[in-house]
Amino acid sequence: MAEKGSAKADNKIVAELRDAFGKGAARRLRAAGRIPAVIYGHGTAPQHVSLPGHEVSLIVRRANAILDLDIAGKKQLALVKDVQKDPVRQVIEHVDLVIVRKGEKVHVEVPVHLEGESFSGTIAMLEVGTLRLEAEATNIPERVVVGIEGVEDGTQITAKDIPLPEGAVLVDDPDLLIVNVVLPAAASLGEPEEAEEEAAGGEAAEEPAADAPAE
Repeated sequence: MAEKGSAKADNKIVAELRDAFGKGAARRLRAAGRIPAVIYGHGTAPQHVSLPGHEVSLIVRRANAILDLDIAGKKQLALVKDVQKDPVRQVIEHVDLVIVRKGEKVHVEVPVHLEGESFSGTIAMLEVGTLRLEAEATNIPERVVVGIEGVEDGTQITAKDIPLPEGAVLVDDPDLLIVNVVLPAAASLGEPEEAEEEAAGGEAAEEPAADAPAE
């Protein structure tokens, strides 16, 4: 099961062309509540723009967000390709956008989300956090959901086992391990540990008898 995303009304953004570059210009933009960005792709020259900071910060929380841009009155769809943040303050410093068109196929990495609980006593290990898919640019799944309710120890779910939304195609290796259901290490080692404790207790009980004086 997978959820779909698209260029929604809340993705409409007015972008402003910029002609000032460098760290100083970028700082001034951010101080004014805007984010520097570059738009490229489809053989066009890169366009340097600024975007409204608050609106874009909310949109890019979703993976593979599509922006419906208005650039000087011209409409343009763009896929968020990369978001650069300040490592300490986590403030968005720059956004890379790729031009896309309706009906166009793009390769994206979609987050994997586990739903449900595996069989009692087991742990479902998410081995890979994203799945690479080919999908329509305006219909990219926000995430891929993998159901693990009641799944037992030893179960392995690979990329080919995950149902994909209509129109999406798997790009990753079909045999790529996504979820591995196992027993916790402590549970599997519990019996040997108990046996060792019992053996140690027996040896301790015998020690005083060895030290006792002969009659």
